[in-house]
Amino acid sequence: MSESQSQMALFEAPVPWQGASKPTFLERMASPDKDRPEKGADAAALQAPLTSLKGLGPRGAELLTKLLAKPLTPPRVIDLLWHLPTGTLDRRLTPSVSEALPGGIVTLVVTPVKHSAPPRSAPRAPVRIVCEDESGALDIVYFHGDRAGIKRLLPLGEPRLVSGRVERHGTRLQMTHPDYVLAPNERHRLPAIEPVYPLTLGLTQKFLYRVIGDALARVPEFPEWLDASLVEAQGWPGFRDALVTLHRPQSHADLALWHKARERLAYDEVSSAQLAIALVRRSHRQLAGRSLVGEGSLAAKMRASLPFALTRSQETALAEIKADMASSRRMLRLLQGDVGAGKTVVAALAMANAVEAGAQVALMAPTDVLARQHLETLTPLCEAAGIPLGYLSGREQGRTRGRLLGKLASGEIRAICGTHALFQPDVVFRDFGLAIVDEQHRFGVAQRLALQEKARAGDADILVMTATPIPRTLQLSLHGDLDVSQLTEKPAGRKPVITRTVPQERLEDVIEGLHRALGEGAQVYWVCPAVESETARDMTAVTERAAHLRQVFGERVGLVHGKLPGAEKDAAIAAFIARETTILVATTVIEVGVNVPNATVMIIENAEMFGLAQLHQLRGRVGRGAAQSSCILLYKGPLSETAKSRLDILRQVDDGFVIAEEDLRLRGGGEVLGAKQSGDPGFRIAGWPEAAPLIERAATAVRYLLGRDPYLKSDQGLAARTCLALFERDEAMRLLQAG
Repeated sequence: MSESQSQMALFEAPVPWQGASKPTFLERMASPDKDRPEKGADAAALQAPLTSLKGLGPRGAELLTKLLAKPLTPPRVIDLLWHLPTGTLDRRLTPSVSEALPGGIVTLVVTPVKHSAPPRSAPRAPVRIVCEDESGALDIVYFHGDRAGIKRLLPLGEPRLVSGRVERHGTRLQMTHPDYVLAPNERHRLPAIEPVYPLTLGLTQKFLYRVIGDALARVPEFPEWLDASLVEAQGWPGFRDALVTLHRPQSHADLALWHKARERLAYDEVSSAQLAIALVRRSHRQLAGRSLVGEGSLAAKMRASLPFALTRSQETALAEIKADMASSRRMLRLLQGDVGAGKTVVAALAMANAVEAGAQVALMAPTDVLARQHLETLTPLCEAAGIPLGYLSGREQGRTRGRLLGKLASGEIRAICGTHALFQPDVVFRDFGLAIVDEQHRFGVAQRLALQEKARAGDADILVMTATPIPRTLQLSLHGDLDVSQLTEKPAGRKPVITRTVPQERLEDVIEGLHRALGEGAQVYWVCPAVESETARDMTAVTERAAHLRQVFGERVGLVHGKLPGAEKDAAIAAFIARETTILVATTVIEVGVNVPNATVMIIENAEMFGLAQLHQLRGRVGRGAAQSSCILLYKGPLSETAKSRLDILRQVDDGFVIAEEDLRLRGGGEVLGAKQSGDPGFRIAGWPEAAPLIERAATAVRYLLGRDPYLKSDQGLAARTCLALFERDEAMRLLQAG
């Protein structure tokens, strides 16, 4: 058996999916329902797990799961169809051997005339098969091939159809490892135009082409869920035709429609998101809440303890939040502010308002570092107001955790900070009224709702916060279910951070400058993008940089990164806060939540590797006191045009909202709020910034649809339910089922 045959054998035997998964939309909708489309079962085939595909064994399922990157749920058949090709190979060119141009993909009909055995002195030499047609000779070459298998594949004297890339080797033409070797009567197995897919190690184009073909065969002719006038005006194909055009193009006409086909699917994805957001928002607004109105005494004590007056935008945001809390409907509001704009103070005053009204409050953050920073900020404010404050993370165990939970359940603790541990089942409140979620894009909707459900009637108000200014288009995409308050000013006395770009070659000059800055009492952050050298490639590893700086500055250099145990991270940050260390070498673990007003110098190494929004976040760790601060962006040249633009913008602009818009333009939404930074819109097809006008258009169309058919019971509405199911808009489907 050849290497390629043995590899394919790994994919032969199908096995059940390992581990139980949550029911899909269509499984949950499978009970009799007069509003369910008659052809719901057609879509169910696309909701099935990947292992339902013919001939997909455990190894194939494992590799496809890795390729599709769905960490929270097992991938479905439809998820494979969302894995779109990035290009095509045209195999229709069938010249004679003498006409074949080196470097191109061709399909030839040749006859093997000689199998050249490797010399005894080099038994592992490549296998070479001399082939001919009427016009000339072609060598087919296999490295590390199974000779017996190759002889069966290319028998002497029998014509074969071979397709692959032709190259010139000396004076002879050769084709190395042909993509296809077929008998002339098997031409139907050769794709005329073959899509090219992104792969992961172990997968082949041929295998992916086959399993996607099986998935494509399951796609029915769904009823149209978009307005016919929109489809016609945009020149879009139907849903099934769009998938077929992208995965199985047959002609130049199909290739010419690629852009329209992809745009159609991108619009479907964006439209499903907008429809889901609108349904969730409407449902939330229809649910009864509780009115939380404080008399102001605790908030007044908090204000009196502040060394500064609130900015105008802080006062406006607080007034909006208090109005929502006083309303009989549930609050669901996003508090958005630039780095250092004072979101935590606004949240603390909202907390005081809820406690005054007799309710308990929880503030949840995504990391222990950020949660503990909130604890440090809130502790003096709560002490001034006389509000008992607790803390809960995964580190609290045993009796300590038990005592804390007891005080929370009895109402002795009125406010609590913490991490994901706050929404665990054993966390019980006496009277929960307000949930504050920081850096909320790092939590899923389900986690946000799990915290809300801690209220006795599930009616807690929710205030979510982000320090990443979000462009309006992404707000519509990510947070269309939220009311938005913005903090557009910084506290009085803050000076803009002076930002400079410095090439890596001047590293020693930067270190020399640090001697002067440290002599004047400064504290310094030094950020690197990687932890260890083996993962760093061309990037400087944080451990190596810390070792280098310790040779220069001694024990004044601290180190913190995400792979350290929690206690060591806390100790490193505490030592920096206490000025036991004056240089903190770190990864982006300090991006949010670390507040050291004495730190006035930020050095970001390999700055060209970071996104613009993330660079702005890191820069925001300095400039938090009255002293002048500076940020040095160390870069390795040569810079790409995008990287150069990014660094130039950061050097010239200090407004996070302007930077967010520029980052969207330069990198796209998936990078502005992507895995490298903070979360993403969840889109797999709709690219940025091209998707921006689609979002605006979809939001308008959704308002029109729900205005005519608020519960999606018309023919178009029932079709739209299928679209929601295909794109996994779980929460929206649950609300529709609940009526």
